[in-house]
Amino acid sequence: MKTQDTVLIALFAALIVVLSLVPPIPLPAIPVPVTLQSLGVMLTGAMLGPVRGGLACSLYLLLAAIGLPVLPGGRGGLGVFFGPTGGFLFGMALGAFVTGWLARSWVRAPGQSVRTVLAYGLACIAGGIGAVYLIGVPWLASVTQMGLGKAMMAMLVFIPGDLVKVAVASWVAWRVERVWPILRESP
Repeated sequence: MKTQDTVLIALFAALIVVLSLVPPIPLPAIPVPVTLQSLGVMLTGAMLGPVRGGLACSLYLLLAAIGLPVLPGGRGGLGVFFGPTGGFLFGMALGAFVTGWLARSWVRAPGQSVRTVLAYGLACIAGGIGAVYLIGVPWLASVTQMGLGKAMMAMLVFIPGDLVKVAVASWVAWRVERVWPILRESP
């Protein structure tokens, strides 16, 4: 691993920390708040690629696991990983990996604005929403004992906000890619 890779991994882990410290918005009857963590996952995967993106999210999760207050609401420690939001936390590294893998596969010509933004958007939907929810929703259902169907229905309220995050992440990744081709340099 090059020094540049290490710096980018640490930088994007810090970006996720900053986005996580924006106060969470609690929702009634759902033990999962609205946060900007998933925006960090999408940006990290789209801009760093699968390996560095997954490692940046893993570093963020390691910081949380050792007790640093880097999670929304200033939380940290191993106990958070066993609560209702634990599955979403575990899904973050997978989400960044999937987003990065798909973005690297689909984004070929950064100068083509609409096509490139669409490719980033689809990668962010598949990784930043799909992969994270794939682990998070069953975990939520198991921990809260609400049943998988009910947990899936409860998560529908997050989809509009997540789609806004997809739009932001896609646009930012496209703009950065035009001047600094990080993704094409990724391992």
